[in-house]
Amino acid sequence: MPRISAWEGPVLRSVVPVVEASRHVDTSQDDVDRVARWMAYEDFAPPDGSIEGPFDFGPEPDAVIDATLLISSLNFAYTDFDSGERFETDHQGRTWADAEALYATIHQAHLGGTPIFDGDFLATASRTDLARIFKGSIEIPMLDERVRILNEIGVVLVEEYDGRFHNFVRSCEAAVYADGNGLLERLTGEFPRFNDVSDHRGRTVVFNKLAQLCLWSLHVALSGTGALAIRDLDHLTAFADYILPVALEAMGILEYTDDLSDRVARQELIERDSDEEIEIRSHTIYATALLTDAINDIRPADRQVVIPQVDYRLWSTYHAAFPTLRPHHLTRTPMY
Repeated sequence: MPRISAWEGPVLRSVVPVVEASRHVDTSQDDVDRVARWMAYEDFAPPDGSIEGPFDFGPEPDAVIDATLLISSLNFAYTDFDSGERFETDHQGRTWADAEALYATIHQAHLGGTPIFDGDFLATASRTDLARIFKGSIEIPMLDERVRILNEIGVVLVEEYDGRFHNFVRSCEAAVYADGNGLLERLTGEFPRFNDVSDHRGRTVVFNKLAQLCLWSLHVALSGTGALAIRDLDHLTAFADYILPVALEAMGILEYTDDLSDRVARQELIERDSDEEIEIRSHTIYATALLTDAINDIRPADRQVVIPQVDYRLWSTYHAAFPTLRPHHLTRTPMY
């Protein structure tokens, strides 16, 4: 069967040279094929809007868009870099951790009347404001960076989109790429916080983790309602984060050098934009694309999957099972 379309996009095209020149991480095609031989028969989470999130922001699509874009803007760094303690919060009678804890605090603020989706509020929100909103077991990591990100976003929303994310989304084509007017192209071009790229030996490597995850989240939340459906989902790649490399390494698909494995195990910070960090993220995207192709080679034509479905299969299993059993690499970054 033909390869997924994502191979022709800027993300995968940019990571292939990194993979080919890697010195710290390796991807095993044999192990990709081995894993695909059993994973191909699993039931993958559908991409058709039938997945419901734990928090209800109301029936209006515009509210869902506003919530999704805001959450996507802040979806990074939930573990204290010194203590290793995770960010947790209580909401709706239970304790939430990591990204779900962020979602819970935003949901709680929204229910409490804080105009958290309004550009005017975001443009002027202070550290004190956000510390109150993102209240949990610890101060949410990188709080100052979150203030800066929301202030910058708020200014753009006020100046260009009448203060609301949904006005931005409605001005774009419902596509990843559309000759410059696709959601991914516009999101990374107009909001610098989503422009997730690195320089690797003079070459630009494109990851765009949060922007791509944002589009997938919008599609999953709204496509079933008819309000918004991304028409070229097969152009999305994996969302290169902390958890996917853990899954791929545990399965034998990724292999680190002894030195890098030791640094990860000791929870030594891997610097952002270092060769090691760029290789981990690049191999994550590359290996997940290979795995998706290998899975589709086995599945029938009417049961093909796209990369985000495989991504979610890996993330959901290993995020739940491995936060304490198997450490992930640590990088201080607002990009994932």
